[in-house]
Order: sequence, then C-alpha cells, then structure tokens
Amino acid sequence: MMAQEHRDLVVPPPPVPHVRAPWSIRAASVEEDLGRIVRWMRLPHVDAFWHQAWPEERWRAELERQLAGDHALPCMLDVEGAPLAYLEVYRVARDRLAGHYPHHPHDLGVHVAIGEPDRTGRGLGRALLREVARGLLAADPQCLRVVAEPDSRNAPSLRAFTAAGFRVVGPITLPDKPATLLAHPRSEEDLP
Repeated sequence: MMAQEHRDLVVPPPPVPHVRAPWSIRAASVEEDLGRIVRWMRLPHVDAFWHQAWPEERWRAELERQLAGDHALPCMLDVEGAPLAYLEVYRVARDRLAGHYPHHPHDLGVHVAIGEPDRTGRGLGRALLREVARGLLAADPQCLRVVAEPDSRNAPSLRAFTAAGFRVVGPITLPDKPATLLAHPRSEEDLP
C-alpha cells in the first residue's frame, strides 16, 4: 500500500516498546528527565549526529509537544537499572520519512541516542536496538517493520543497526542529512 493510499487510516500513537530484563523503558517525563536529556544532547558523540544541543527551555517545549501528540513518543531506556539512552519512537505515516518508501500504516520508526559515553563501543547499542525492535513489534501486532534512518556518515550506528538485525533498504536524502534507511521486518515478506 502506497503512502498516499492510507493517509486517512487511523492508527494509534506510537507505543512504548515491550522490553525484557535487563532492559526497562518508559515514556520520558519532563520533570524527571529534562536535565539528563539536555546534558546528553550536548555531549560530542550525540551532538555530532543529533544536532540538538538546545537550551533547556527548547527541550522542555519539544518534550511537551511530543508527549501531547500522536506522532512521536520520547522514551528513556535503562539497562540493569542504569540510564543508558534517549529514544524517540514515531509513526512513519505521520513523519517526513513517509514519502521515502512505501510504508505500511502501522510502521514504527526509532531514533536512538546512547547518552553515557563510557557505555558506547561495548555492544550495548546492537543489543538495545534488537530488543527495542522486538519490543515494538510485540507492542503493536499490526506493525510490519521497525525502521530507522541514521546519518549515513555515522558508521558505528550503521554497524549497530545491522548487527541488531536491521536490513539496509537504501540511501535517502533528508533535509538535514544524507541517511540510510534500515528496516527490521516482522518477516522477510515485510521488507520494504
């Protein structure tokens, strides 16, 4: 089904992934998480590809906007009880990515920022991505694929996604970056 054919279909907001121990995830809270998100976004390894080292008030407004809408859900992910990553789970049908491949109405996308620099380069990224993809498919049984569009120049991110079972669909050009579209399908028939 092409994007324009299902613009009028109603789909629920993006869900919180159903993850298993040692992982835990929840919707972000402005009161609890704002400071950590602002700090993480200012770290060089995150800012290099997110470009969102914004002031606290801008992040407050962004989190409030996302939490009030049905396009994206900001989430905080812990491993073994320790904060690890900020995620944005989004509905592709409501996102700029919708025009870049023949998406299904329930497709979900994910943006991931591992915030703690001393926890990068240890294989946690691929384990996190595998668990989040599995968890999103479990959270929405109608979702056929979980997608991501990391910056094509972010080699560590691309390696982590492919090691986690995401398949390269191809290059796409977004307004702010050259990206690589990746998909984690429910089955091989569900690849875009």
